[in-house]
Amino acid sequence: MTPPPVLAIDGVTKRFGALVANDGISLTLGRGEVLALLGENGAGKSTLMSILYGHYVADAGGIRVGGADGALAPLAPGSPKAAIAAGIGMVHQHFALADALSAFDNVTLGTEPLWRPWRDRRPARQRIEGLMADCGLTVDLAARTGTLSVGERQRVEILKALYRDARILVLDEPTAVLTPQEADGLFATLETLTARGLSVIFISHKLGEVLAVADRVAVLRQGRKVMEAENVGLDRAMLAEAMVGRPVAPPDRPPGRPGRPMLMLAGLDAPGPGGGRAGLAGVDLTVRAGEIVGVAGVSGNGQEALAAVVSGLLAPSAGAVTIDGEPLAADPRAAVAAGIGRIPEDRHRDGVVGDMSVEENLVLEDLRGPATQRRGILRFGAMRRQALAAIAAYDVRCPGPAAKVRQLSGGNIQKLVLARALAREPKVVVAAQPSRGLDIGATQAVHARLIEARGRGAAVLLISEDLDELLALSDRIVVLFHGRLAEAGENRDLDAWRIGLMMAGQNVANVGNGGRGRLGSPELPPEARTK
Repeated sequence: MTPPPVLAIDGVTKRFGALVANDGISLTLGRGEVLALLGENGAGKSTLMSILYGHYVADAGGIRVGGADGALAPLAPGSPKAAIAAGIGMVHQHFALADALSAFDNVTLGTEPLWRPWRDRRPARQRIEGLMADCGLTVDLAARTGTLSVGERQRVEILKALYRDARILVLDEPTAVLTPQEADGLFATLETLTARGLSVIFISHKLGEVLAVADRVAVLRQGRKVMEAENVGLDRAMLAEAMVGRPVAPPDRPPGRPGRPMLMLAGLDAPGPGGGRAGLAGVDLTVRAGEIVGVAGVSGNGQEALAAVVSGLLAPSAGAVTIDGEPLAADPRAAVAAGIGRIPEDRHRDGVVGDMSVEENLVLEDLRGPATQRRGILRFGAMRRQALAAIAAYDVRCPGPAAKVRQLSGGNIQKLVLARALAREPKVVVAAQPSRGLDIGATQAVHARLIEARGRGAAVLLISEDLDELLALSDRIVVLFHGRLAEAGENRDLDAWRIGLMMAGQNVANVGNGGRGRLGSPELPPEARTK
């Protein structure tokens, strides 16, 4: 039977100048239902959810939400307070938590009067403990939030929404930084919550997860709803084609032929880039020419320090880095000269200068090259020709070479960064989270370029929190945990479950042979890890 509706989005349209972000979108959400919302970057998902949560006001259409009596009533536009009062909660991909406060204080923050001579914490604690018992969510309420794991922080976010009596929960890329075990825990929690009547809008680029947890799927493309269907008989290929408007095939990864050692790290110690604890401790690693080595790990276990050291941005406190047998100085210019191509984790902060043009960003790492300048004077005509060639080769969708980079979508900015990093055919490619936040079409384009670089003999260091990406691209996989590196093994011997155990700090004794881990619990087969 069709569950009674708790939410109705009626013909919502939103424009930003000439851009139509949402074009007459209508959706319903039933009680206890999981609705997956899919679409490419720029398809309009975030805009629609921002309208639902009161951050934007629709130009046309409206939203109705079910009340305590079950009847749908109009939701006041442009008011997050009204959305929360109507029972709408949102858990963003990047958590909105105060790290210096306890988990308890984060859950209750904003729910009590500011002016009160004393505070009785017992009723709130009892209520939160009741929620945790009912939903299977466990977290140390007294712990400072900044010390919690990523999965625990996500539980705090969900508890925060449930504490405010959320009946509709929006989850934006909820598993982007979780291990497979933490993701399975989240899915078990969702099953419990939906059985109790909570309704969920689930936004994800991981199509396998969508098929595992969703009751219905809606797909947006270029601001319009192009598909809405029950999750019966659907598969990844169908969803991917609906998202991009054409069949999407994964790039072919031919067998590798590793050559001589190209990147070598020996006894490497390094502080966290910001002086924090997420540094490196005694890291030894060799990446050969024509090889992709994947680095797995939960966010904050030293990945940022590893990328910074190899890119010349961070000086190691011990050990050495060599490129093709030559020592690497801790200097970005020296790294570029040594043949390192860098794809940074934060493309907006570290990859581009938003107020500069596409053509200017493409030459930022080659300002002294003869193709860019002559006698200290920039050759703008040559820069324009280089940019046009890169735009065509990498399918960078932009108004033209003179367009400001901040006008581009995230996927097109990433293509631009790739074009700049790979243009000089580097010996070593450092790719940190290269497809984070990208839709399936942009992700496939990035993957194809990394495989192409491997094919011409580059050593590729792929640092990613997406295990599907690591398993699709890597020849070997290593795991970072608290700054220390452990060899997981050849890709053909691994699966996401085993890697996830190592990411959680469990030293699996027989990785790759189908045996039991040292904890004595059997590995779950992939088919068992579904809803």
